[in-house]
Amino acid sequence: MTSERKRTMPVGVVVRRLPGVTRWQKWAWRPVSLLPGAKAADWAELRREGEAVEYHAATLDLELHRADTEAYLTALSDKVPSVYVVMRPQDEVESDIPIDVMLLTASAYEGQDYADSSEVTVEKVPMPAGLIAWIQEFVDLNHKEEIFIKRKRDKKRIDLEEDGIGDPRIRQLSDVYRSPGRKPKDTLQ
Repeated sequence: MTSERKRTMPVGVVVRRLPGVTRWQKWAWRPVSLLPGAKAADWAELRREGEAVEYHAATLDLELHRADTEAYLTALSDKVPSVYVVMRPQDEVESDIPIDVMLLTASAYEGQDYADSSEVTVEKVPMPAGLIAWIQEFVDLNHKEEIFIKRKRDKKRIDLEEDGIGDPRIRQLSDVYRSPGRKPKDTLQ
């Protein structure tokens, strides 16, 4: 088997709208599932159950890169393997949909980087079994374990001389190893 530099799959994001819990937030929007291999969508309504509505919000490319296999392994080793969905508030105020789904990533490290920002919302969405197998196959093809090599000290002896101690160019009136105390009154300094 040969390794790949990059692998891409279109993945649809299903977002659920629920009534907000405060008077300041009319609706709560949360990604709930993924649709691997989905066609393009722009907030197509999938299901309505009372006030809860599920939308196929967007279809974005999930990209895997050979250099990020360690991060994919971290995401796959979670109790529930997840993809990170990054959303931001939409600029258009007139729209009924106040969020924009901007990114999907299977990298736990990239998801954490986005979670550190206050400008976006990051949610973990469980991976379907097919997506887990697709990512695991990519990792198996490309991951190379880095071997830990302990750093060795230099052979140079650093205990032989100390800076300023015993140096004839530095004038010292007394023993440099004595504990500091009161100055004698007859010293000139």
